[in-house]
Amino acid sequence: MIALASDHGGFHLKEHIKAYLESHGHQIHDFGCDGPDSCDYPVFGRKAAEAVASGDFRCGIVICTTGIGISIAANKVKGIRCALCNDHLSAELCRRHNNANMLSLGAGLVGETLAERIVDTFLSTEFEGGRHARRVELIMGIETGA
Repeated sequence: MIALASDHGGFHLKEHIKAYLESHGHQIHDFGCDGPDSCDYPVFGRKAAEAVASGDFRCGIVICTTGIGISIAANKVKGIRCALCNDHLSAELCRRHNNANMLSLGAGLVGETLAERIVDTFLSTEFEGGRHARRVELIMGIETGA
């Protein structure tokens, strides 16, 4: 299952991505927001990130106008590696090299077609492991002070 969330700035792209993923057989849980009225991205980014960190969700996708704020909020949750990607190569490499478990998109920066390609790449790319596993362990050690 995929956790999905946005603020008002990402609402329309979130709704598009939700329909796109469901039409391709993915199960989605939408953590909000529920409309285009102004709201606070940390609330919704945190909900999706906590769901991913719990292990109940395969990964998460969060969206705000730039993707920056909601990715920062998601990355405050222990166990989350949320990558802001505005192109499919970044989406590929954040999975292959960083084992990112959340993707952030900027609705004001990517259109629906590009967002679909970024999401497809993120979901279909596996972690490469090897030397990258050591680096991901070092990143995660920062959370525990190791």
